[in-house]
Amino acid sequence: MPAKIKDTNQDENTEALEVETTYKPGEIFPRSIVDEMKSNFIDYSMSVIVSRALPEVKDGLKPSQRRILVAMNDLGLKPNAHFRKSAKIAGDTSGNYHPHGEGVVYPTMVKLAQPFSMRYPLVHGQGNFGSIDGDPPAAMRYTEAKLSKIAPELLNDLNKGTVTYTVNYDGTRLEPTVLPALFPNLLANGSQGIAVGMATQIPPHNLTELIEALQEMVDRGNKWEGKAIHNELRKAKELKEVTPQTL
Repeated sequence: MPAKIKDTNQDENTEALEVETTYKPGEIFPRSIVDEMKSNFIDYSMSVIVSRALPEVKDGLKPSQRRILVAMNDLGLKPNAHFRKSAKIAGDTSGNYHPHGEGVVYPTMVKLAQPFSMRYPLVHGQGNFGSIDGDPPAAMRYTEAKLSKIAPELLNDLNKGTVTYTVNYDGTRLEPTVLPALFPNLLANGSQGIAVGMATQIPPHNLTELIEALQEMVDRGNKWEGKAIHNELRKAKELKEVTPQTL
């Protein structure tokens, strides 16, 4: 069945005109190289931003990290469960959720287990998972892993309709677009990533201090909204500067 697309042509003195073009699959049709490059670059940049390089604010995870945790949850690798081979975890993640191969999945899982890479590791590794000095981890066939004690706080109530799901890369199953994430992972563990046209680098924070900050926000209510917090901080700063002089 012929498909229809909208082709945008624009010169310097006229507004953009949307021209509806009917074409058959495999048919070549003329299009401005400028429009084609704009369209392709936007598609590519959005793919990198959303699907690869940057974390989701709601759970603080990149897609590869989230898929590893979901695969481990599918395998029942709770903190009180037995360890399973890393090769099994990487294989299930790659086969069910992540289309880039287990060779990409395993290094990501290793970082989730390293206490020097994550302030609060989400994976409990057993075996050689590398060192802070740069020593590489053992091959995935030698190491084992399961979820850490804090990881279930990201996954609890996952199957109770708390989040939206989407079809996985080959259309055989559903995967969550985000985890319920009772644990404030983005601020606790931080994140860094470089995408197309943007990047992020968030430092990790102490969990106790994060909880205290959240309690303060709840107690103060809408005083934290808009400019109110900035006014409060300015008043506190002025008071701190004036007090030593008045004493």
